[in-house]
Amino acid sequence: MPIISSFYGIKIAMFYGDHHPAHIHIFYNEYQATLNIKTCEVIQGKIPIRALKLVKKWTKLNQEELIKNWRLAKNHQILSYIDPLE
Repeated sequence: MPIISSFYGIKIAMFYGDHHPAHIHIFYNEYQATLNIKTCEVIQGKIPIRALKLVKKWTKLNQEELIKNWRLAKNHQILSYIDPLE
């Protein structure tokens, strides 16, 4: 489970060979969620609204890089680190 970014205590990860749709895994304190990269909708789990808003903003800003990483992960290749939200 490579961590591809981290900001404000939020960790963003992708799993190798994961199922569709393209998504990221979010870890924040005791919370976990998965977020669809294209729609920014929560697929599974819960995360506080403040953290979710930050992750959605970051996802929209980095959608192209996230899709590239998703393709790499599907092929079990090394993922790129994506700059954190500032």
